[in-house]
Amino acid sequence: MKKIAIIVVALLIGGAAFSQKMMTRVGEIKFDATVPGAMDEVIGTNKTVSSIFDKSTGEVVVQAMVKSFKFKSPLMEEHFNENYMESDKLPKASFKGKVLNYDGKTGSYDVEGDLTIHGVTNKVKTKMTVTSEGAKLNIAGSFTIKLADYKLEVPALAKKTLAETAKITIKLPLENK
Repeated sequence: MKKIAIIVVALLIGGAAFSQKMMTRVGEIKFDATVPGAMDEVIGTNKTVSSIFDKSTGEVVVQAMVKSFKFKSPLMEEHFNENYMESDKLPKASFKGKVLNYDGKTGSYDVEGDLTIHGVTNKVKTKMTVTSEGAKLNIAGSFTIKLADYKLEVPALAKKTLAETAKITIKLPLENK
């Protein structure tokens, strides 16, 4: 019985040591829908983004709670959550995809997958940079989305301050799971 227990513990420890999955709960997503030249910036930052990355397959999943985006102005944050994102009804934004041809090295990689915002899912393809810091990995990059593609309408009164596109910037500091 002791031998079986020792074997099971050794397998569990060995499996954890060779795990290819990395994760974070302190990733960051920045949402910037500022109209160029506008007086007010429309920038929200979420620093509680969760992600899991499988180094062996390149698969990556990212999830953010919409209400965790913070803006300079409480009124802007309220409008973001209530009028545009409907965060009580649609509380999460997510990405599920793959870092293509990931070979374990630092560098620039194509990333593609399904981005879900406001309950709408669209295919996304962009470039991300993967860097390492000892045992940690960082995945970072940015891309632009059209708000209308996610059923996010810009009212006529807001067109001077809210762009019809948003730049999404992602930083994922990953550690072994």
